[in-house]
Amino acid sequence: MHIEPTILNRINAWLTPTFDADTQTIIKESIANNPKDIQESFYKDLEFGTGGMRGIMGVGTNRINKYTLGKSTQGLSDYLHKSFPNETPKAVIAYDCRNNSKSLAKLVADVFSANGIEVFLFEDLRATPELSFAVKHLDCHCGIVLTASHNPPEYNGYKVYWQDGGQLVPPHDEAIIKMINDLDYADIKFEANNDLINYLGKDVDDVFIDASVEKGSVGASQKAKDDLTIVFTSLHGTSITAVPETLKRAGYKNVHIVKEQEVPDGNFPTVKSPNPEEPA
Repeated sequence: MHIEPTILNRINAWLTPTFDADTQTIIKESIANNPKDIQESFYKDLEFGTGGMRGIMGVGTNRINKYTLGKSTQGLSDYLHKSFPNETPKAVIAYDCRNNSKSLAKLVADVFSANGIEVFLFEDLRATPELSFAVKHLDCHCGIVLTASHNPPEYNGYKVYWQDGGQLVPPHDEAIIKMINDLDYADIKFEANNDLINYLGKDVDDVFIDASVEKGSVGASQKAKDDLTIVFTSLHGTSITAVPETLKRAGYKNVHIVKEQEVPDGNFPTVKSPNPEEPA
């Protein structure tokens, strides 16, 4: 199959010393065995838009991988230093149960720290709302969560939150996109400064859950809570880390968890799609 010259130029750029040997091997094998797939992987850049980026994991400019995430994090790092010139920027990072989320979260932490940004990295799975809460609770300038929400298992993503705990919105997103686009992959700083990486255990959990109970209260009586039967499934996702405990502290005792879907699993083995709006 013929590969278009413009796409071939993009592919060849990844067959240079800037990119690791494993990545180059995968590219060469794909050129030989699956040229259609390699064209799909390189025909454009994975877009960074409002809220971040999301895509299929794999090698290439149109895929989620260490280089596309590294470049986005480098651009975000540059923007943080520009936005807060008299401060040491701080970022908090969480990740869900999707395949590769943990290693990608550590990669993002490494790039941030290499750029002089103090990092708070959750040591295990945390749901996206807790990441949003942690941005303000820890007085951070931004937050990142590695997740692809309800997309199929081959996807992952990178959601960005600003210092108000909300998703990235204009004008910040447009300025960050420009900084990312102005970078070359060789500009990414991958060498971690481990002195700037702090690991979060359960430090934030209790505060987050208590705040969720307080803010989410509807004023129901204990009898009303006792009379209510709740069935909950996390669809193999990360909400299992927060929802059952939140309901318990809120006084709901008649809660039934779907055991077959209780364990976090990035392959989502019991459903066709992890989207709760679609039939299981």
